[in-house]
Amino acid sequence: MLKSLVWKFMTDAIVPALAVATVATVAGTAAVRPASAIEIDKVVSPGGIEAWLVSESAVPLVSVQFAFDGGAAQDPPDRPGVANLVSVLLDEGAGDIDSAAFQEKLESLAIEMSFDAGRDTFYGAMQTLTENLDEASNLLRLAITEPRFDADAIERMRVQTESGLRRELTDPNAVAGRLWSDTVFGSHPYGRPVKGTLETVAAITVDDLRAYHERIFARDTLKIAVVGDITAERLGPLLDEIFGGLPQTADLAPVAEAKLPDGGMRKVVEMEIPQTVIQFGRPGLKRDDPDFVPAYVVNHILGGGAFSSRLYQEVREKRGLSYSVYSFLYPLDRAGLIAGGAATRNDRAAESLAIIDEEIKRMADEGPTAEELDKAKRYLKGSYPLRFDTSTKIARQLVEIQRDKLGIDYINERNDLIDAVTIEDARRVAQRLYGDGSLYVTMVGRPDGIAADAKGG
Repeated sequence: MLKSLVWKFMTDAIVPALAVATVATVAGTAAVRPASAIEIDKVVSPGGIEAWLVSESAVPLVSVQFAFDGGAAQDPPDRPGVANLVSVLLDEGAGDIDSAAFQEKLESLAIEMSFDAGRDTFYGAMQTLTENLDEASNLLRLAITEPRFDADAIERMRVQTESGLRRELTDPNAVAGRLWSDTVFGSHPYGRPVKGTLETVAAITVDDLRAYHERIFARDTLKIAVVGDITAERLGPLLDEIFGGLPQTADLAPVAEAKLPDGGMRKVVEMEIPQTVIQFGRPGLKRDDPDFVPAYVVNHILGGGAFSSRLYQEVREKRGLSYSVYSFLYPLDRAGLIAGGAATRNDRAAESLAIIDEEIKRMADEGPTAEELDKAKRYLKGSYPLRFDTSTKIARQLVEIQRDKLGIDYINERNDLIDAVTIEDARRVAQRLYGDGSLYVTMVGRPDGIAADAKGG
Protein backbone atom coordinates (compact mmCIF):
# COMPACT_ATOMS: atom_id res chain seq x y z
CA MET A 1 0.00 0.00 0.00
CA LEU A 2 1.09 3.57 -0.60
CA LYS A 3 1.18 4.56 3.04
CA SER A 4 3.55 1.76 4.05
CA LEU A 5 6.33 2.89 1.71
CA VAL A 6 8.54 4.92 4.00
CA TRP A 7 8.15 6.52 7.45
CA LYS A 8 5.88 9.54 6.99
CA PHE A 9 6.71 12.68 8.89
CA MET A 10 3.80 14.87 9.99
CA THR A 11 1.29 12.49 8.37
CA ASP A 12 2.07 13.31 4.77
CA ALA A 13 5.72 13.67 3.81
CA ILE A 14 6.74 10.76 1.70
CA VAL A 15 10.54 10.71 1.79
CA PRO A 16 12.02 9.85 -1.61
CA ALA A 17 14.26 6.82 -1.16
CA LEU A 18 17.53 6.30 -2.98
CA ALA A 19 16.99 2.65 -3.73
CA VAL A 20 15.02 0.42 -6.07
CA ALA A 21 15.86 -3.22 -6.07
CA THR A 22 13.51 -6.09 -6.75
CA VAL A 23 10.77 -7.43 -8.98
CA ALA A 24 7.27 -8.77 -8.63
CA THR A 25 5.97 -10.86 -5.75
CA VAL A 26 2.75 -12.57 -4.83
CA ALA A 27 1.60 -12.90 -1.23
CA GLY A 28 4.82 -11.31 0.01
CA THR A 29 7.22 -13.83 -1.51
CA ALA A 30 9.87 -11.87 -3.36
CA ALA A 31 12.00 -12.78 -6.31
CA VAL A 32 15.04 -10.65 -5.49
CA ARG A 33 17.62 -9.84 -8.12
CA PRO A 34 20.32 -7.20 -8.44
CA ALA A 35 19.15 -3.72 -9.38
CA SER A 36 21.46 -3.81 -12.37
CA ALA A 37 19.41 -6.71 -13.75
CA ILE A 38 16.19 -4.71 -13.86
CA GLU A 39 15.28 -3.61 -17.35
CA ILE A 40 13.12 -0.51 -17.58
CA ASP A 41 11.41 0.25 -20.87
CA LYS A 42 9.94 3.62 -21.74
CA VAL A 43 6.54 2.96 -23.26
CA VAL A 44 4.63 5.69 -25.13
CA SER A 45 0.98 5.04 -25.94
CA PRO A 46 -0.56 5.82 -29.35
CA GLY A 47 -2.03 8.90 -27.67
CA GLY A 48 1.32 10.09 -26.35
CA ILE A 49 1.07 8.98 -22.70
CA GLU A 50 4.41 7.81 -21.30
CA ALA A 51 5.07 5.14 -18.69
CA TRP A 52 8.09 3.25 -17.39
CA LEU A 53 7.67 -0.52 -17.55
CA VAL A 54 9.41 -3.39 -15.81
CA SER A 55 8.01 -6.46 -17.54
CA GLU A 56 8.17 -9.59 -15.41
CA SER A 57 6.08 -12.65 -16.25
CA ALA A 58 7.20 -14.87 -13.39
CA VAL A 59 3.96 -14.21 -11.51
CA PRO A 60 0.53 -13.25 -12.91
CA LEU A 61 0.39 -9.82 -11.28
CA VAL A 62 0.41 -6.23 -12.58
CA SER A 63 1.09 -3.17 -10.44
CA VAL A 64 0.38 0.35 -11.66
CA GLN A 65 1.55 3.44 -9.79
CA PHE A 66 1.05 7.03 -10.88
CA ALA A 67 1.23 10.59 -9.63
CA PHE A 68 -0.03 14.05 -10.46
CA ASP A 69 1.65 17.28 -9.39
CA GLY A 70 -0.39 19.27 -6.91
CA GLY A 71 -1.14 17.48 -3.67
CA ALA A 72 -2.43 19.29 -0.62
CA ALA A 73 -0.52 22.45 -1.56
CA GLN A 74 -3.34 23.00 -4.07
CA ASP A 75 -6.07 22.96 -1.43
CA PRO A 76 -8.11 26.16 -1.11
CA PRO A 77 -6.33 28.33 1.49
CA ASP A 78 -9.38 28.37 3.76
CA ARG A 79 -10.22 24.68 3.35
CA PRO A 80 -7.24 22.39 3.83
CA GLY A 81 -8.20 18.75 3.61
CA VAL A 82 -9.79 18.81 0.15
CA ALA A 83 -7.05 16.75 -1.53
CA ASN A 84 -7.13 14.22 1.29
CA LEU A 85 -10.92 13.88 1.08
CA VAL A 86 -10.70 13.43 -2.69
CA SER A 87 -8.15 10.64 -2.12
CA VAL A 88 -10.54 8.61 0.03
CA LEU A 89 -13.52 9.18 -2.27
CA LEU A 90 -12.20 8.15 -5.69
CA ASP A 91 -12.95 4.47 -5.11
CA GLU A 92 -16.31 5.25 -3.48
CA GLY A 93 -18.22 5.07 -6.74
CA ALA A 94 -17.45 6.21 -10.28
CA GLY A 95 -19.27 6.42 -13.59
CA ASP A 96 -22.56 4.52 -13.32
CA ILE A 97 -21.27 2.35 -10.44
CA ASP A 98 -22.20 3.46 -6.93
CA SER A 99 -19.96 3.04 -3.89
CA ALA A 100 -21.23 -0.34 -2.71
CA ALA A 101 -21.06 -1.86 -6.19
CA PHE A 102 -17.62 -0.39 -6.85
CA GLN A 103 -16.22 -1.82 -3.62
CA GLU A 104 -17.88 -5.16 -4.32
CA LYS A 105 -16.22 -5.34 -7.74
CA LEU A 106 -12.81 -4.57 -6.24
CA GLU A 107 -13.25 -7.26 -3.62
CA SER A 108 -14.66 -9.94 -5.90
CA LEU A 109 -11.84 -9.47 -8.43
CA ALA A 110 -9.12 -9.16 -5.75
CA ILE A 111 -8.13 -5.71 -7.05
CA GLU A 112 -6.22 -3.35 -4.77
CA MET A 113 -6.79 0.34 -5.48
CA SER A 114 -5.67 3.27 -3.35
CA PHE A 115 -5.03 7.00 -3.50
CA ASP A 116 -2.98 9.30 -1.32
CA ALA A 117 -2.45 13.06 -1.13
CA GLY A 118 0.98 14.34 -0.12
CA ARG A 119 2.02 17.96 0.13
CA ASP A 120 3.22 18.29 -3.48
CA THR A 121 1.78 15.20 -5.16
CA PHE A 122 -1.40 13.20 -5.55
CA TYR A 123 -0.63 9.47 -5.82
CA GLY A 124 -2.63 6.55 -7.11
CA ALA A 125 -2.06 2.79 -7.20
CA MET A 126 -3.71 -0.29 -8.61
CA GLN A 127 -2.65 -3.93 -8.34
CA THR A 128 -4.41 -6.84 -9.99
CA LEU A 129 -4.02 -10.37 -11.19
CA THR A 130 -3.26 -10.46 -14.90
CA GLU A 131 -6.50 -12.29 -15.68
CA ASN A 132 -8.47 -9.35 -14.23
CA LEU A 133 -6.42 -6.59 -15.86
CA ASP A 134 -9.14 -5.42 -18.23
CA GLU A 135 -11.75 -5.10 -15.48
CA ALA A 136 -9.25 -3.48 -13.11
CA SER A 137 -8.15 -0.98 -15.75
CA ASN A 138 -11.74 0.03 -16.43
CA LEU A 139 -12.41 0.59 -12.72
CA LEU A 140 -9.26 2.68 -12.42
CA ARG A 141 -10.27 4.69 -15.49
CA LEU A 142 -13.65 5.44 -13.97
CA ALA A 143 -12.16 6.36 -10.59
CA ILE A 144 -9.78 8.98 -11.99
CA THR A 145 -11.94 10.36 -14.82
CA GLU A 146 -15.54 10.00 -13.59
CA PRO A 147 -15.65 10.02 -9.76
CA ARG A 148 -19.21 10.32 -8.50
CA PHE A 149 -18.70 12.21 -5.21
CA ASP A 150 -22.13 11.06 -4.08
CA ALA A 151 -23.54 12.83 -1.01
CA ASP A 152 -23.75 9.67 1.13
CA ALA A 153 -20.16 8.70 0.30
CA ILE A 154 -18.92 12.21 1.05
CA GLU A 155 -20.60 12.24 4.44
CA ARG A 156 -19.34 8.77 5.31
CA MET A 157 -15.75 9.67 4.43
CA ARG A 158 -16.11 13.05 6.13
CA VAL A 159 -17.16 11.36 9.37
CA GLN A 160 -14.28 8.91 9.05
CA THR A 161 -11.80 11.73 8.47
CA GLU A 162 -13.16 13.76 11.37
CA SER A 163 -12.90 10.73 13.63
CA GLY A 164 -9.23 10.41 12.74
CA LEU A 165 -8.66 14.10 13.36
CA ARG A 166 -10.23 13.84 16.82
CA ARG A 167 -7.92 10.96 17.68
CA GLU A 168 -4.94 13.00 16.52
CA LEU A 169 -5.82 15.77 18.98
CA THR A 170 -4.56 13.51 21.76
CA ASP A 171 -1.79 11.80 19.76
CA PRO A 172 1.49 13.42 20.87
CA ASN A 173 3.24 12.60 17.59
CA ALA A 174 0.46 14.18 15.55
CA VAL A 175 0.32 17.23 17.83
CA ALA A 176 4.09 17.70 17.60
CA GLY A 177 3.97 17.33 13.82
CA ARG A 178 1.19 19.88 13.39
CA LEU A 179 2.95 22.38 15.62
CA TRP A 180 6.26 21.84 13.79
CA SER A 181 4.65 22.34 10.41
CA ASP A 182 2.73 25.42 11.49
CA THR A 183 5.80 26.96 13.14
CA VAL A 184 8.23 26.26 10.30
CA PHE A 185 5.99 27.06 7.34
CA GLY A 186 3.54 29.55 8.81
CA SER A 187 1.04 30.82 6.21
CA HIS A 188 2.72 28.98 3.33
CA PRO A 189 0.60 26.13 1.85
CA TYR A 190 2.99 23.65 3.51
CA GLY A 191 1.84 25.01 6.85
CA ARG A 192 -1.70 23.79 6.32
CA PRO A 193 -2.59 20.35 7.73
CA VAL A 194 -2.90 17.87 4.87
CA LYS A 195 -5.91 16.19 6.45
CA GLY A 196 -7.43 19.54 7.32
CA THR A 197 -9.02 20.42 10.64
CA LEU A 198 -12.39 19.54 12.15
CA GLU A 199 -13.66 22.95 11.06
CA THR A 200 -12.32 22.90 7.49
CA VAL A 201 -13.31 19.30 6.76
CA ALA A 202 -16.84 20.08 7.91
CA ALA A 203 -16.95 23.01 5.46
CA ILE A 204 -15.77 21.10 2.34
CA THR A 205 -18.46 20.91 -0.34
CA VAL A 206 -18.94 18.68 -3.36
CA ASP A 207 -18.02 21.69 -5.51
CA ASP A 208 -14.66 21.88 -3.72
CA LEU A 209 -14.02 18.22 -4.48
CA ARG A 210 -15.00 18.49 -8.12
CA ALA A 211 -12.98 21.67 -8.63
CA TYR A 212 -9.87 20.04 -7.18
CA HIS A 213 -10.29 16.97 -9.36
CA GLU A 214 -10.77 19.05 -12.49
CA ARG A 215 -7.71 21.22 -11.83
CA ILE A 216 -5.22 18.54 -10.72
CA PHE A 217 -5.95 15.39 -12.74
CA ALA A 218 -4.32 16.10 -16.10
CA ARG A 219 -1.85 14.44 -18.44
CA ASP A 220 0.88 17.08 -18.47
CA THR A 221 2.05 16.34 -14.90
CA LEU A 222 1.25 12.61 -14.94
CA LYS A 223 4.01 10.12 -14.09
CA ILE A 224 3.32 6.38 -14.47
CA ALA A 225 5.18 3.18 -13.67
CA VAL A 226 4.01 -0.37 -14.33
CA VAL A 227 5.64 -3.54 -13.02
CA GLY A 228 4.60 -7.11 -13.68
CA ASP A 229 3.08 -9.52 -16.14
CA ILE A 230 2.44 -7.21 -19.08
CA THR A 231 4.28 -6.43 -22.31
CA ALA A 232 5.03 -3.05 -23.83
CA GLU A 233 2.69 -3.89 -26.71
CA ARG A 234 -0.20 -4.50 -24.31
CA LEU A 235 0.62 -1.55 -22.07
CA GLY A 236 0.63 1.14 -24.78
CA PRO A 237 -3.08 0.97 -25.70
CA LEU A 238 -3.97 0.34 -22.05
CA LEU A 239 -2.45 3.68 -21.03
CA ASP A 240 -4.82 5.46 -23.41
CA GLU A 241 -7.75 3.43 -22.12
CA ILE A 242 -7.05 4.40 -18.50
CA PHE A 243 -5.64 7.93 -18.74
CA GLY A 244 -6.60 9.13 -22.22
CA GLY A 245 -9.80 10.78 -21.05
CA LEU A 246 -7.98 13.21 -18.74
CA PRO A 247 -7.52 16.87 -19.71
CA GLN A 248 -4.21 17.67 -21.35
CA THR A 249 -3.17 20.46 -18.97
CA ALA A 250 -3.53 20.92 -15.21
CA ASP A 251 -4.62 24.24 -13.73
CA LEU A 252 -2.20 24.49 -10.82
CA ALA A 253 -2.11 27.52 -8.57
CA PRO A 254 1.45 28.87 -8.18
CA VAL A 255 3.18 27.85 -4.94
CA ALA A 256 5.94 30.16 -3.74
CA GLU A 257 9.22 28.99 -2.28
CA ALA A 258 8.86 28.45 1.46
CA LYS A 259 10.74 31.00 3.56
CA LEU A 260 12.12 29.10 6.53
CA PRO A 261 12.74 30.80 9.89
CA ASP A 262 16.17 32.17 10.65
CA GLY A 263 17.82 30.60 13.67
CA GLY A 264 16.53 27.95 16.02
CA MET A 265 13.31 27.79 18.03
CA ARG A 266 11.72 25.58 20.63
CA LYS A 267 8.04 25.19 21.42
CA VAL A 268 6.28 22.92 23.86
CA VAL A 269 2.71 21.70 24.10
CA GLU A 270 1.97 20.38 27.56
CA MET A 271 0.25 16.99 27.66
CA GLU A 272 -0.20 14.61 30.56
CA ILE A 273 1.88 11.73 29.23
CA PRO A 274 4.91 9.98 30.79
CA GLN A 275 7.16 10.66 27.79
CA THR A 276 8.02 13.76 25.83
CA VAL A 277 7.81 13.49 22.03
CA ILE A 278 10.51 15.52 20.32
CA GLN A 279 10.46 16.55 16.66
CA PHE A 280 13.31 18.59 15.29
CA GLY A 281 14.63 19.86 12.01
CA ARG A 282 16.44 22.61 10.15
CA PRO A 283 16.96 23.81 6.59
CA GLY A 284 18.23 21.10 4.26
CA LEU A 285 18.48 20.41 0.54
CA LYS A 286 16.03 19.86 -2.28
CA ARG A 287 16.27 16.66 -4.29
CA ASP A 288 17.82 18.39 -7.30
CA ASP A 289 20.67 19.90 -5.28
CA PRO A 290 24.08 18.62 -6.48
CA ASP A 291 24.98 17.84 -2.88
CA PHE A 292 21.93 15.69 -2.21
CA VAL A 293 23.68 12.31 -2.45
CA PRO A 294 26.60 13.33 -0.18
CA ALA A 295 23.98 14.75 2.20
CA TYR A 296 22.12 11.44 2.14
CA VAL A 297 25.30 9.61 3.14
CA VAL A 298 26.15 12.14 5.87
CA ASN A 299 22.63 11.96 7.30
CA HIS A 300 22.90 8.16 7.40
CA ILE A 301 25.94 8.58 9.62
CA LEU A 302 24.24 11.12 11.87
CA GLY A 303 20.78 9.65 12.28
CA GLY A 304 19.72 7.49 9.36
CA GLY A 305 21.32 4.17 10.28
CA ALA A 306 19.13 2.10 12.58
CA PHE A 307 21.89 0.89 14.90
CA SER A 308 25.09 2.54 13.78
CA SER A 309 24.18 6.22 13.61
CA ARG A 310 25.72 8.70 16.00
CA LEU A 311 22.36 9.73 17.40
CA TYR A 312 21.36 6.13 18.04
CA GLN A 313 24.66 5.35 19.72
CA GLU A 314 24.75 8.45 21.89
CA VAL A 315 21.08 8.73 22.83
CA ARG A 316 20.02 5.10 23.10
CA GLU A 317 23.01 2.77 23.35
CA LYS A 318 25.20 4.78 25.73
CA ARG A 319 22.51 6.45 27.84
CA GLY A 320 19.25 4.56 27.26
CA LEU A 321 17.33 7.81 26.84
CA SER A 322 15.09 6.82 23.94
CA TYR A 323 13.96 3.65 22.22
CA SER A 324 14.53 5.27 18.83
CA VAL A 325 16.07 8.46 17.54
CA TYR A 326 16.51 9.33 13.88
CA SER A 327 16.98 12.01 11.27
CA PHE A 328 16.24 12.11 7.55
CA LEU A 329 16.34 14.40 4.55
CA TYR A 330 12.94 15.96 3.87
CA PRO A 331 12.92 17.44 0.35
CA LEU A 332 9.79 19.15 -0.89
CA ASP A 333 9.21 20.90 -4.19
CA ARG A 334 9.38 24.35 -2.58
CA ALA A 335 11.61 23.67 0.42
CA GLY A 336 14.46 21.45 1.53
CA LEU A 337 14.70 20.38 5.16
CA ILE A 338 16.27 17.92 7.53
CA ALA A 339 13.91 16.41 10.10
CA GLY A 340 14.03 13.91 12.91
CA GLY A 341 12.55 12.80 16.16
CA ALA A 342 12.80 10.94 19.46
CA ALA A 343 10.69 10.15 22.51
CA THR A 344 12.04 10.07 26.05
CA ARG A 345 11.04 10.35 29.70
CA ASN A 346 9.88 13.81 30.72
CA ASP A 347 12.66 14.16 33.27
CA ARG A 348 15.32 13.40 30.64
CA ALA A 349 13.89 15.31 27.70
CA ALA A 350 16.22 18.28 28.14
CA GLU A 351 19.21 15.93 28.36
CA SER A 352 18.15 14.07 25.22
CA LEU A 353 17.71 17.26 23.25
CA ALA A 354 21.07 18.56 24.48
CA ILE A 355 22.78 15.42 23.15
CA ILE A 356 21.01 15.74 19.79
CA ASP A 357 22.16 19.38 19.64
CA GLU A 358 25.70 18.38 20.54
CA GLU A 359 25.92 15.64 17.91
CA ILE A 360 24.57 17.89 15.18
CA LYS A 361 27.08 20.61 16.06
CA ARG A 362 29.89 18.05 16.21
CA MET A 363 28.94 16.79 12.77
CA ALA A 364 28.97 20.36 11.46
CA ASP A 365 32.36 21.13 13.01
CA GLU A 366 34.19 17.87 12.33
CA GLY A 367 32.19 15.98 9.74
CA PRO A 368 32.28 12.18 9.61
CA THR A 369 35.42 10.13 10.02
CA ALA A 370 36.85 8.18 7.12
CA GLU A 371 35.82 4.95 8.87
CA GLU A 372 32.24 6.16 9.31
CA LEU A 373 32.06 7.19 5.67
CA ASP A 374 33.38 3.84 4.49
CA LYS A 375 30.90 1.91 6.67
CA ALA A 376 28.00 4.07 5.53
CA LYS A 377 28.83 3.63 1.87
CA ARG A 378 29.20 -0.13 2.26
CA TYR A 379 25.86 -0.36 4.06
CA LEU A 380 23.98 1.84 1.61
CA LYS A 381 25.38 -0.01 -1.40
CA GLY A 382 25.06 -3.47 0.11
CA SER A 383 21.47 -3.00 1.25
CA TYR A 384 20.44 -1.57 -2.10
CA PRO A 385 19.12 -4.81 -3.69
CA LEU A 386 17.18 -5.68 -0.51
CA ARG A 387 15.38 -2.41 0.09
CA PHE A 388 12.25 -3.23 -1.88
CA ASP A 389 10.69 -6.60 -2.46
CA THR A 390 7.35 -6.12 -4.20
CA SER A 391 6.21 -4.97 -7.59
CA THR A 392 4.16 -2.24 -5.94
CA LYS A 393 7.17 -0.76 -4.17
CA ILE A 394 9.30 -0.87 -7.30
CA ALA A 395 6.62 0.89 -9.32
CA ARG A 396 6.25 3.57 -6.65
CA GLN A 397 9.97 4.23 -6.66
CA LEU A 398 10.04 4.48 -10.45
CA VAL A 399 7.35 7.13 -10.18
CA GLU A 400 9.48 9.03 -7.65
CA ILE A 401 12.52 8.80 -9.92
CA GLN A 402 10.45 10.31 -12.71
CA ARG A 403 9.15 13.08 -10.47
CA ASP A 404 12.70 13.88 -9.35
CA LYS A 405 13.92 13.92 -12.97
CA LEU A 406 16.76 11.52 -12.16
CA GLY A 407 16.65 9.63 -15.46
CA ILE A 408 15.66 6.12 -16.47
CA ASP A 409 19.20 4.81 -15.77
CA TYR A 410 19.25 6.08 -12.19
CA ILE A 411 18.89 2.70 -10.50
CA ASN A 412 22.02 1.51 -12.34
CA GLU A 413 23.93 4.67 -11.39
CA ARG A 414 22.83 5.07 -7.79
CA ASN A 415 25.54 2.99 -6.11
CA ASP A 416 28.23 4.67 -8.20
CA LEU A 417 26.97 8.05 -6.99
CA ILE A 418 27.24 6.91 -3.39
CA ASP A 419 30.65 5.37 -3.98
CA ALA A 420 31.89 8.65 -5.46
CA VAL A 421 31.32 10.59 -2.22
CA THR A 422 34.74 11.51 -0.81
CA ILE A 423 35.63 12.43 2.76
CA GLU A 424 36.14 15.99 1.56
CA ASP A 425 32.63 15.98 0.06
CA ALA A 426 31.15 14.58 3.25
CA ARG A 427 32.82 17.10 5.54
CA ARG A 428 31.99 20.04 3.29
CA VAL A 429 28.35 18.97 3.04
CA ALA A 430 28.14 18.29 6.79
CA GLN A 431 29.11 21.91 7.42
CA ARG A 432 26.64 23.08 4.81
CA LEU A 433 23.82 20.94 6.24
CA TYR A 434 24.23 21.56 9.93
CA GLY A 435 25.95 24.96 10.01
CA ASP A 436 25.54 26.50 13.44
CA GLY A 437 23.52 23.50 14.61
CA SER A 438 20.38 25.53 15.37
CA LEU A 439 17.17 23.50 15.28
CA TYR A 440 13.44 23.96 14.91
CA VAL A 441 12.12 21.90 17.84
CA THR A 442 8.63 21.01 18.98
CA MET A 443 8.00 18.96 22.12
CA VAL A 444 4.79 17.42 23.45
CA GLY A 445 4.60 16.20 27.04
CA ARG A 446 5.85 17.72 30.28
CA PRO A 447 9.57 18.04 29.62
CA ASP A 448 11.59 19.03 32.66
CA GLY A 449 14.30 21.60 32.23
CA ILE A 450 12.66 23.56 29.42
CA ALA A 451 12.34 27.28 30.08
CA ALA A 452 8.78 28.46 30.58
CA ASP A 453 9.09 31.14 27.92
CA ALA A 454 9.81 28.43 25.35
CA LYS A 455 6.38 26.93 25.86
CA GLY A 456 3.59 27.51 23.37
CA GLY A 457 0.19 26.22 22.36
